[in-house]
Amino acid sequence: MAIRVGINGFGRIGRQVLKAIRDYYPEELVVVAFNDIGDLPTMAHLLKYDSNYGRFNGKVEVVEDALVVDGKKIKAFKETDPANIPWGELGIEIVIESTGIFTIKNDGVNKKGKTVKGAANHITKGGAKKVIISAPAEGEDLTIV
Repeated sequence: MAIRVGINGFGRIGRQVLKAIRDYYPEELVVVAFNDIGDLPTMAHLLKYDSNYGRFNGKVEVVEDALVVDGKKIKAFKETDPANIPWGELGIEIVIESTGIFTIKNDGVNKKGKTVKGAANHITKGGAKKVIISAPAEGEDLTIV
């Protein structure tokens, strides 16, 4: 059974994570949902046509509150607080934190001096089991380069 994955932040990094999972780990991982404050038609367009990485060779369409990529529905959320994303309700085990905002483990002040929610909220309130932060982090359990 594939590990269920959620992506927080569907910018260039989040989209590339989706493509990598689709291309390299289609049996082991499945992207079930993502969270981004952008509008779905724009996100579908940016997934399909990337000025840096080229054109996506799969089929992408918007259906209600989701993207359908190669026939697989990926639920979309528009939350600004990671604590409000119901990852656990969708059985999501791993969240890829790719917003570049939630780079501290617990709620507090980040390197830029901004008070932000911690990435741990994906686990403690959102119900995920693990979080992978795609940017330099503070207070993380492990850094992998």
